[in-house]
Amino acid sequence: MEQEAIIIEPLKGCSGIPFGLPVEELVARLGEPEEIDHLDTDDQMNTIVLHYWDLGLSVFFEGTSRPVLSCFETDDMEALLFGQKVFALSRREIIALMKDNGFESFEEEEEEGELRLSFEDALVDLFYDGDELLAINWGVYVDEAGEIIDDF
Repeated sequence: MEQEAIIIEPLKGCSGIPFGLPVEELVARLGEPEEIDHLDTDDQMNTIVLHYWDLGLSVFFEGTSRPVLSCFETDDMEALLFGQKVFALSRREIIALMKDNGFESFEEEEEEGELRLSFEDALVDLFYDGDELLAINWGVYVDEAGEIIDDF
């Protein structure tokens, strides 16, 4: 059976999986992850990352009392953004695609040898090595209680 393409849904989720789910609900949908990381951050937030290497997907959970799904990251070459295979597009084409879908403001920044293309209003970051797209990360802001913050 062929794996379905990952559908990147800025500010909403991934392939119909919405932001804000607790860990247990995501695991019920995707199964057990191949690896789990617990990240220490300066802001006292608990960050848990479930890695589904076979899917090309990492799923981030944040919150102190109730960690919820806050971010996805993929390096899956078949991933779709607004119906387009995002890894097949140039930076210029991605910027045009985002603008066509209402996300006009972007910035580019060199970061540890990689270029990061960020759309702050969509909470989407794309990471490049030269012209090669390495990964795309998209999410929402979550407060300490695990509630999604809409007014960022």
